[in-house]
Amino acid sequence: MSTNPTLRYALAAAARGWHVFPLTPGDKVPPRGFDSWEERATTDPATIRRWWARGPFNIGIACGPSGLVVLDLDTPKGGATPPPSLGLPGDADGADVLALVCERAGQPFPTLETFQVRTRRRGTHLYYTAPADGPALRNTEGDKGNGLGWLIDTRAAGGYVVAPGSFVNLPDGTGAYEVVHNAPPAPLPPWLSKRLSTPPAAAPKPVRLALPENRRGNFLRAAINGELDHLAAAKKGQRNRTLYLAATALGQLVAGGALDASEVTTLLEQQGVAIGLTATETRLTVASGLRNGTRRPRTVTA
Repeated sequence: MSTNPTLRYALAAAARGWHVFPLTPGDKVPPRGFDSWEERATTDPATIRRWWARGPFNIGIACGPSGLVVLDLDTPKGGATPPPSLGLPGDADGADVLALVCERAGQPFPTLETFQVRTRRRGTHLYYTAPADGPALRNTEGDKGNGLGWLIDTRAAGGYVVAPGSFVNLPDGTGAYEVVHNAPPAPLPPWLSKRLSTPPAAAPKPVRLALPENRRGNFLRAAINGELDHLAAAKKGQRNRTLYLAATALGQLVAGGALDASEVTTLLEQQGVAIGLTATETRLTVASGLRNGTRRPRTVTA
């Protein structure tokens, strides 16, 4: 019998018809080189056993192929408080915001008689079946104004969630993902489906870094353009790894104070999506690479 602690959870998810794939142990991103996770995610036990024979991976569930929409009700980070427009107390979380959204819409709170997972930061994942009709729902991020509200993200087609049985150890929170209500996913309420069927956001304008016209600026410009060119030329199957390495390299310059973290993040995320990676995959890979880059700061003299 296998002693891999996460294999049985991956097989259990697959037995429900949910398409799974490996995530890096202790993290929320696919292993280096594991591109196209949405297409490769599977319910096949033999494939799952072969993947997990290589190590105690965390587990990702690809929501689109699994027919799922997951509401991610988060908890505040770093002492954050609700926007004043919500009129909620300072200790409110994503569940409180969803209750307010329901109240303002004149709708009942979505049924809790559905599959529920407690996340590492003591938030909650509520699993629902995606609507069968209409265009596929996509991911939303409440903090960016394209979803249900503050501290509420949704994961659907093009997105994934960290599955129960996984353990994440990151600077912003450490802990396990645990099932707290083991019921079949309920259908997503139609009013929520309509609310989440928003037009795609306009593509952001490309960032142009204001670098000085001197030796230092020329070096940084060449470093950035070189990484972006490598990404543009990356072949399918190598794109995620190339993005990770680019984020690591530029993350060293960010850590050394030579580049701005938000500008570098935007540039890499735009290029990652442009070469065919999903927005979620790109965001997580860039964040992981930048964290890795901070371990070896690199300074640039004028």
